[in-house]
Amino acid sequence: MKHSDAFTTVWPFCRRALTAIVLALGVLLTGTSCKKQAAAPPPPPVVQVLEIGGTNAPMSTDIIGQLDSPQNVEVRARVEAFVEKILFTEGTEMKEHAPLFLLDKKPFEERLAAANGMLAEAKAQLNKYEKDVARLKPLAEKRAIPQQDLDNAEASVDVGRAGVLSAQARVDSAQLDLGYCDVRAPVSGLIGAKQVSIGELVGKGQPTLLATMSTLDPIWFYCAVSEVQYLKAEGEVRRTGKQIAELPVSLILANGTVHPAKGRFVFIDRAVDSKTGTLRVRAEFPNSDKLLRPGMFGRIKVDLGARPDSILVPERAVAELQGKTFVWVIDSDNKATQRAVKVAETIGESVIIAEGLKPGERIVTEGLQKVREGAVVQPVTAPEATKVAQASTASADGKHVAGKAAKE
Repeated sequence: MKHSDAFTTVWPFCRRALTAIVLALGVLLTGTSCKKQAAAPPPPPVVQVLEIGGTNAPMSTDIIGQLDSPQNVEVRARVEAFVEKILFTEGTEMKEHAPLFLLDKKPFEERLAAANGMLAEAKAQLNKYEKDVARLKPLAEKRAIPQQDLDNAEASVDVGRAGVLSAQARVDSAQLDLGYCDVRAPVSGLIGAKQVSIGELVGKGQPTLLATMSTLDPIWFYCAVSEVQYLKAEGEVRRTGKQIAELPVSLILANGTVHPAKGRFVFIDRAVDSKTGTLRVRAEFPNSDKLLRPGMFGRIKVDLGARPDSILVPERAVAELQGKTFVWVIDSDNKATQRAVKVAETIGESVIIAEGLKPGERIVTEGLQKVREGAVVQPVTAPEATKVAQASTASADGKHVAGKAAKE
């Protein structure tokens, strides 16, 4: 067999063997390249923590209520008459005894004149009776006339005196009614809108309301205090040795502003309302600028002093679940544990923890959603978190500037 014939016969077998080897090597290489390297575990999440320490926490309580004037005086018509003049401007300050309304005086002047006439007549009769007694008395002593004539004359004097008193009472009544036509301010204060118009008949059958006046300085704040709030305040003031009347009271208005002048409690009702379970309390505030008006709503903040060695934590660090409150505590190994706590009171954006924490422990204040029970975290304090954020912002700004320069 020639050499070329032998090669032609052997070559197909060699080619198939070589193809098999190449395929096997390709499969081996492909399998090796498809294998992924084991992923490295993620770093512990970064959370912001706060180390617990005792502090003198300010104690206070807020109470909602309403302002009212110490004197809301209704100006009413005391006689039946027509309104002749209105002598004030609505919504202005009026001094005591300032003229407000003028009613038609003519009928009352006539009544006064008639009463004075009746008084003069009664006095004339009394004068006659007294002269009769003076003339008959010497005659009776001489028995020139019967004693009965003298007795009758003396009795007439008594009747005349009674007539003078009755006539004088009618004069006084007429003068009083005439004075009621000149309606004046009973107190100094702010007057409201007029309730009648000129020419209107007032005082017929009942005293007609003409206007209402209110004294504004000082002004009162009424509120209903629950039994719990009252007992809490009593406990705190007894602890500090103060009296409730000595507690500073701040007034917060409906728009959130604080009235500049401090107030004080001036009245606590004698009993708790059995229907509402509250105690009616009144505080008094200076109101020299007349900003506060009756009927305004607001709330007062009562300063109860400071409670020493209190544990105060940010409210955002406390989570609530099914009516219970929890915080995340970080131990010395940086492991997180959820712990139940008892909140005593909210003070601004912080809360006082009554039970569950002690000074020296660390709690999570930012990044609560990253924490899991028993998981390791990377704790940072608030100053450290601020530095990291500033460095990250500076790095991002530098990259932005470099990229912009490269494009240019």
